[in-house]
Amino acid sequence: MTALAPTVDLPALGANGLFVSHIPLPVTDVAGAVVAELSLVPSLFVNRTLAALRKATTVPADERVGMLTKAADLFEHATIAGHTPADYAYAVSRVGGLPITTVEHTVGTLANRLRLAHYTVQHARPAGAVTDWRDPLTRSGRAVWTRRGDVFAVLAAGNHPGAHSLWPEALALGYRVAVRPSQREPFTPHRLILALRAAGFGDDQVALLPTNHDGADAIVRGADLGLAYGGADVVAKYGRDPRVVTQGPGRSKLLITRDADWREHLDTIVDSIAGHGGVGCVNATTVLVEGDPAPLCAALAERLSALPSLPPEHADAVLPVQPLATAKTFAVYLDAAAANAKAWLGGDGIVDALGDGSAVLRPAVHELERADAPQAACELPFPCVWVAPWTRADGAAALRDTLVLTVCTDDDALVDALVEEPTIANVYVGDERTLHMAPELPHDGYLAEFLMRTKSVIRRP
Repeated sequence: MTALAPTVDLPALGANGLFVSHIPLPVTDVAGAVVAELSLVPSLFVNRTLAALRKATTVPADERVGMLTKAADLFEHATIAGHTPADYAYAVSRVGGLPITTVEHTVGTLANRLRLAHYTVQHARPAGAVTDWRDPLTRSGRAVWTRRGDVFAVLAAGNHPGAHSLWPEALALGYRVAVRPSQREPFTPHRLILALRAAGFGDDQVALLPTNHDGADAIVRGADLGLAYGGADVVAKYGRDPRVVTQGPGRSKLLITRDADWREHLDTIVDSIAGHGGVGCVNATTVLVEGDPAPLCAALAERLSALPSLPPEHADAVLPVQPLATAKTFAVYLDAAAANAKAWLGGDGIVDALGDGSAVLRPAVHELERADAPQAACELPFPCVWVAPWTRADGAAALRDTLVLTVCTDDDALVDALVEEPTIANVYVGDERTLHMAPELPHDGYLAEFLMRTKSVIRRP
């Protein structure tokens, strides 16, 4: 375990280098202590930076590959702006409340995604398309895979550093990228962009623009395309803009049919609910069981109640930590949402104060009467699961609007229906955690599907 200097400066990273504001925003840890000062930029600064990114030339593809690889090594191993990887992990854990082992694991995952970005984007390329108009196949006519624009905006998430593993794919494809960091956890994008710049990407290729809501709107307006993370409010705001792809609530689920014994999958179910702190969109929010859900509820309550309450920087921490006031707000919200549900765990409270102004968010298990109960869509940033009975009459309708669905069944016809359901983004059949992610697999579709298009090119003698 390490500790930070009294206050870490986090300047904006504009097209002309660092920018330090006169009145920075304090970044506090889960106990309320100020650990960093984040420089916010006005909309005018945003507009000027985006104009510079638009004027910049695209770095050749081979050079981008080398720079992304170097940036991965720097992000994972180097001291950047005076801070070691251990300093970084400690800061993210204390500020975001994630278990430090989760942050440390994500460092390696994110670095690996950087190294493979040039490769993984090709999974989205149509089989009949080539990547360069100079390809010999274009002499007789061929589709060429090209960018839909030049400047890509990111309104980043702060719940998990892994969210920053996705947008570097835009750099791999030749975009210039402007990132508005979450004010909740700005350390990850700050370290990542400094690593990218140290690896050779110019200041006019990738920028960090901490700003208020007006500035965020200016970033989206000034870019060709954008990626916005957030809750239902963010999806409602940007979801109808064809230039913006949104990453909202996951509402991930598991379905255990009668021909599968949930006891054989209990480890997978528990890890899907509580793995990596239970804060992600790929953590399971709902478990549906064909039959009586009570025995599974009892088993989940027993397993999840045994998880320890520890500060996030403790090596054995597995649960998320938030400021005490924030934790109490979640508790009030959960109590209201669970009014008509049977509490197997968490009914007597989910807030475990640590005595320093912070609190562990303890797991909750509630049993619902039916698969389509409204609580099944209630996603909270800690291990909170709703368990409900499912029948064949409920079918795929009860599983709609799901980022990841793990289904344990021998019914191929059911799997057909689930794979064909448009609102289920990913289907894992068998004993696989909803948490499973891999660079070559789409998360909510491939980002490159959104960033790229095909156009016909014919070269005649």
